[in-house]
Amino acid sequence: MSQSVMLKYLETQPRLTKNQYRLILMAVVCNLLEFYDFFMIGFVLAFVAGPWMLTYGQSAVVLLSSGIGSMLGAGFSGWLADRIGRRKVLTATILTFSVGTGILALTPDKAWIFLSVFRFVVGLGVGGLYSVILPLVQEFVPTSKRGSVSGIVTAAVPLGLGLGALLGAVLGPIVGWRGLFALGLVPAPLIVLIRVWMPESPHWLLQMGRAEEARKSLAWAVEINQEQIPLPPSEPEAQSATWGELFDYPRSLAVSWIGNLAAQTGVYGLYLWVPTLFMEELRITPARASYLMIYCSAGAFIGRVVFSYLSEALGRRLSGGLYGFGAALFVILTASLHNSYWGSVSVFWLLMMVTFFFADGGFAIVGPYAAEVWPAHLRASGMGSAYGFGGIGKIIGPLGLALIVGSSDVIKPQASVAKIVPAFLYLAAWFGLAGIVYGFFGMETKGRSIEEISAELQ
Repeated sequence: MSQSVMLKYLETQPRLTKNQYRLILMAVVCNLLEFYDFFMIGFVLAFVAGPWMLTYGQSAVVLLSSGIGSMLGAGFSGWLADRIGRRKVLTATILTFSVGTGILALTPDKAWIFLSVFRFVVGLGVGGLYSVILPLVQEFVPTSKRGSVSGIVTAAVPLGLGLGALLGAVLGPIVGWRGLFALGLVPAPLIVLIRVWMPESPHWLLQMGRAEEARKSLAWAVEINQEQIPLPPSEPEAQSATWGELFDYPRSLAVSWIGNLAAQTGVYGLYLWVPTLFMEELRITPARASYLMIYCSAGAFIGRVVFSYLSEALGRRLSGGLYGFGAALFVILTASLHNSYWGSVSVFWLLMMVTFFFADGGFAIVGPYAAEVWPAHLRASGMGSAYGFGGIGKIIGPLGLALIVGSSDVIKPQASVAKIVPAFLYLAAWFGLAGIVYGFFGMETKGRSIEEISAELQ
């Protein structure tokens, strides 16, 4: 009750403050640069797969290595953020993925194993940051804006893809793929900004029994004098998270874990394979394929903005169902019409933009929802575990496609285009599973505070 009295100053805000807007902008920039690093491998692979004579099996290892790292990084960082705080873990994850990407600029020629090892390091940082930054932002905004704000934060992910595509198309032929990796060091200065400017989450501080620090953090967020916020008569009892507690909430576990697995399997299969498919289906250069992916990332960005709005307008369950079933439908349509043209324009490319609207846009629901369905003291652990478990999709997405196409084949047009229909049906099945999970088994969190959700779950 004493926590609710303090937090009412956050919950009753009529509008967001400048500090909250700055925090949201910081989170957007972190996600943009983070996923530029993560998705860059899709464009780099388009440059090196042919000259290095990589088989589909070797390419799959390169692609799934970051998925394994992301899976482990998400689980560990989420748990650690509930133990020692969001702010410390956030800075550690930024350092990990930015330095890991910078080192990739030193990859020796044809050294796909070296590439795989440091893609694993990048994945550790990417998975960790994503699992920490969304709970952090959600804990600084009122309930009425939690869904839309956290959805908008995720909208930076396709912008990261677009940035990678743009640089791949414009700078790739000039600086080469090593130069693209060197740009991964750009996010490192964000660490200084976060350490100097951003306070710790007030929700987490209250969970740790640190009411005085929570008061300062709340005052910073809502931009009032901290003396206006009353302290509780006694220090709240600290609540620490343990991994075993996650299994005390089977519905939260099932919905967030299976939903993330299905969503990540589908979307990462698309992201990591489509640049190469554009090259082979349309007979174009890697730079041109990167250019076409800019439009796909634009479709994904628009989708994230739309689904951010729908999460508050329709609720998380209905919006989640619309995402999954819509993505499944358009993946099937794209595969069925892959060799059709509208005049001189590829229908495959046009439909792929709509596919990314659903397949990626729905992550404005998937990511934030994975934090919302857990009690307050397990929010980062729960989201990290869900995103980490879903990271298996980063493995079975590319690996499943490789097995369908033929893992022993060297990448060439006949190998992938001939199998595009069964490969895309495989991805559509995963999107359909996501629609079922969110639409029929999820719990509605729209309009309910973190404390109200926690009380129902306890």
